[in-house]
Amino acid sequence: MSSIESAPAAHRHVFLGAGHEQNERRTWFVIWLCGLMMVAEIIGGLMFGSIALVADGLHMSTHASALLLAALAYRYARRHAEDRRFTFGTGKLGDLAGFTSAIVLAMIAVLIGYEALTRFIWPVPISFDEAIPIAVLGLLVNVASVLLLSGAGHHQHHGHGHAHDRDGHGHDEAQRIETDEGAVLLKIFETGVPPRFRLSSESGVLPAAGDVTVETVRPGGLRQIFSFAERGGHLESLEEIPEPHAFDAHVRLGGGAEPYAVEFREHDHAQGAAHRDNNMRAAVIHVLADAAVSVLVIVGLSLGRFFGWIWMDPVVGVVGAIVIATWAYSLIRDTGAILLDMNPDGAMAERMREVIEADGDRLTDLHLWRLGPGHLGAILSIATGRPRGPEHYRRLLDRFRNLSHVTVEVRPD
Repeated sequence: MSSIESAPAAHRHVFLGAGHEQNERRTWFVIWLCGLMMVAEIIGGLMFGSIALVADGLHMSTHASALLLAALAYRYARRHAEDRRFTFGTGKLGDLAGFTSAIVLAMIAVLIGYEALTRFIWPVPISFDEAIPIAVLGLLVNVASVLLLSGAGHHQHHGHGHAHDRDGHGHDEAQRIETDEGAVLLKIFETGVPPRFRLSSESGVLPAAGDVTVETVRPGGLRQIFSFAERGGHLESLEEIPEPHAFDAHVRLGGGAEPYAVEFREHDHAQGAAHRDNNMRAAVIHVLADAAVSVLVIVGLSLGRFFGWIWMDPVVGVVGAIVIATWAYSLIRDTGAILLDMNPDGAMAERMREVIEADGDRLTDLHLWRLGPGHLGAILSIATGRPRGPEHYRRLLDRFRNLSHVTVEVRPD
């Protein structure tokens, strides 16, 4: 029996998201923006005797506090990323902050809902001419905050020249090949049909179908050759492509020319969830919820001001509370699942099983969990009747790009 990690014994356990430092800087910038607005509103309200302006300034302080939680989580995770006390790094600290922030958001929803319901029973006078401009000002600040934060965390996770087209039935992966006659695209097409290669040309000029072959070489050395036929504007392989779609492909486009080498890698179905920065997501949800409430408040106050519908103010309060509670529940559900180490991608786990067992071995145990944005950990126990070490299975799993920490145990079958 033996085991091996996915890298040498002294490898780093840094599982932070790709845009961690940039997200941290953006969050601090928005905190300063909200802080300045908070101070301006409170001072202005005290100078001009506007209790509504003071109240909105105090509300902005809760907004800044939620963002401060996110910023401190980013800073702590970054500064302690190499701390050996954290067995699997600090990548999940953002999920913990997101979970905490979601709890606070849920409490805010309850308070807004309670206040709105009490106003149905005990209406209070509203200074429309003063309240509407304040609500508009709050909306502008929230919109600016959303725009600043929404650009955070949007990075290209892969720079391998892949192109993807997705619908509800599957995904198509294409590799661009530069030739002397122009660029061609070799695509694994599986949208609603059995997977086959498709070859198209950007110039519209295709080689003769009889001159084109693709030879796939899978981990372990298994080879397969695909021939092609013309299918109206593109060439399509006559043979279906077996799962998994992870292999090297040698593409011959005619005559005795040397083949072009391209690589198809396994892609995770839940890639978005695997890379999602829940700390930034929580910050965005806070400002987005505030912006949504500001819009509802403006609508409610305007209807009350011009049509006398005073009851609209508590109505929009109830609607806003429901919207915020819904977002809070979604964030609690997703971050809670990560903190409890739930399997983040059942489909990926099944594909890992297929890869391991394709050659007759048995995967007897598998644990798959998220270590941080874009990083997954896995522990596998494999039974085999062949003289194979853990390194063999680690190479098989290299196709799964999100796997950042792998432990393999091999025992005789």
